[in-house]
Amino acid sequence: MKAAYITHPSCMQHEMGPEHPECPERIAMIADRLLMRGILDCMDSFEAPAATAEQIGRAHDMRYYLEMRAAAPAEGYVNLDPDTSMNPHTWKAALHSAGAAVLATELVVRQGYQRAFCNVRPPGHHAERAQAMGFCFFNNVAIGVLHALEALGLERVALLDFDVHHGNGSEAILAGDDRVLMVSTFQTRLYPFSGEQALGRNMCNVALPPYSDGALLRDAVMGHWLPALREFAPQMLFVSAGFDAHREDDMSHLGWRDEDYAWISREIARFADEHCEGRVVSTLEGGYHLPSLARCVEAHLRALLALD
Repeated sequence: MKAAYITHPSCMQHEMGPEHPECPERIAMIADRLLMRGILDCMDSFEAPAATAEQIGRAHDMRYYLEMRAAAPAEGYVNLDPDTSMNPHTWKAALHSAGAAVLATELVVRQGYQRAFCNVRPPGHHAERAQAMGFCFFNNVAIGVLHALEALGLERVALLDFDVHHGNGSEAILAGDDRVLMVSTFQTRLYPFSGEQALGRNMCNVALPPYSDGALLRDAVMGHWLPALREFAPQMLFVSAGFDAHREDDMSHLGWRDEDYAWISREIARFADEHCEGRVVSTLEGGYHLPSLARCVEAHLRALLALD
């Protein structure tokens, strides 16, 4: 199986201040774990290019793109919301994080790769068409989805989002687009306090109650995600891979374990192999307890690459 690992040095330079949970160490812990455990030996490594204005403009307003570029500080920080700020490296990191999703899509659609994983930050699924929020600046996965549809000629793709926080930006950008099915799980009554009322018929949102464990995740996937995916028949899967529902991550109140991430990843791989010619692009979203984040990304990739 041909698999790609994509990252960029700028993802380590973007940071939003001391003690911020969305920190550069997230990328480093994942990379170190994957190297130590031999996962990177099974993947071809690529440096992410910078996404172009045209590629970003499929998901975002051009005025927003220009405002973001103008907001980038020469020093210090610029606050965009109470949780989201730019340092002098943020603009470059955001371009390369979006570019990673574009490159991953190109590799999977055109160059014979079956799996691609983007170990990048800033994350993206909270970024709306004209608004940065929730640690996110550009919606990396939506940019990848729309590149597949509008540049590479695919007709139907699915986005699977298992972050503990609802991917409000992805939903807002893609709702009503009949070429896309988005299926998601997230915790109720948690930032960004949305998702329980879907914005379009192409959305399959499954809200999970606080303090629930992986059993309800399995119910969501088997009872809601897979039936919707089979009916939609996507040609490719995109994954917003968030690892902050883990019981060790205090960003949420869900109780998932390492084996739950392995399980959902095996289901994704099985569906892709049976229905989508094996095409999967996964990009990092949340996950802020560093040891569990690194372990669960390893479990995610072991399942996607059929290494177990």
